[in-house]
Amino acid sequence: MSKPSVAEVRAGGQPPGVKERTNEEHWAGRFYMRDISPYVSTVFVRLGVPPNPVTYLMMAAGVLAGVVLAFGGLASALAAALLVQIYLLLDCSDGEIARYTGRTSVAGIYLDRIGHYLAEIALLIGLGVRAQGEFSAGGWVVAGMAAAIGAALIKVETDNVTVARAKAGLGEKVSDTALRPRSPALSLARTAASALRFHRAIQAVELSLLVVVAAVADVVLDGSTATRALVVGCVAIAAVQTVLHLVSVLASRRLE
Repeated sequence: MSKPSVAEVRAGGQPPGVKERTNEEHWAGRFYMRDISPYVSTVFVRLGVPPNPVTYLMMAAGVLAGVVLAFGGLASALAAALLVQIYLLLDCSDGEIARYTGRTSVAGIYLDRIGHYLAEIALLIGLGVRAQGEFSAGGWVVAGMAAAIGAALIKVETDNVTVARAKAGLGEKVSDTALRPRSPALSLARTAASALRFHRAIQAVELSLLVVVAAVADVVLDGSTATRALVVGCVAIAAVQTVLHLVSVLASRRLE
């Protein structure tokens, strides 16, 4: 069995341009995780593990993070944040394994997208249960579920651009110019929103870190005020971003 080096897996799994992919590569991947992931990818390659099982592990880590988050206390918040980092690590590794071994597939891409959906939905529902303070129905659980639906809808709006273009016989690639709204005012608003990046608060990595901050604040305040404030913020961001993102897509040339 071939025993590739970390350098070989890095070269094959991280070809030029991987870190620079617009809307595909997370900032944490560029900043540190892509430096770590080849070591894990090399272990999987040496063991002969194909990419899809690694994607399943990624999905499991993301969902488990949401389950762990539902429990109160600082320890559960830290554990959930750690699981999200493992989720991100495996998300980097499955693609590297696929590229290095030449086993890229449509199924792999599909599973990867589903994994992202599941992680964010699980985290937001777990956050709602955490804010509720118990495993029972209540307003905070509903709020967490509402934020989860919004986060999923934002991804649906993004993914359906590709679906709509495919059904219309258009190419998958969308130029940077086509991403910008036709209206100068909307284009300016999109640029401002992109610079503020407030939408990232409902994405897995950022949300897990915010939960830790809220958990520390709750310890200091001796309550759940900070966690509940975070839930309210997530609901508001999800609602606003769902509408703004839809308007941005329809006002651009992405569907032409």
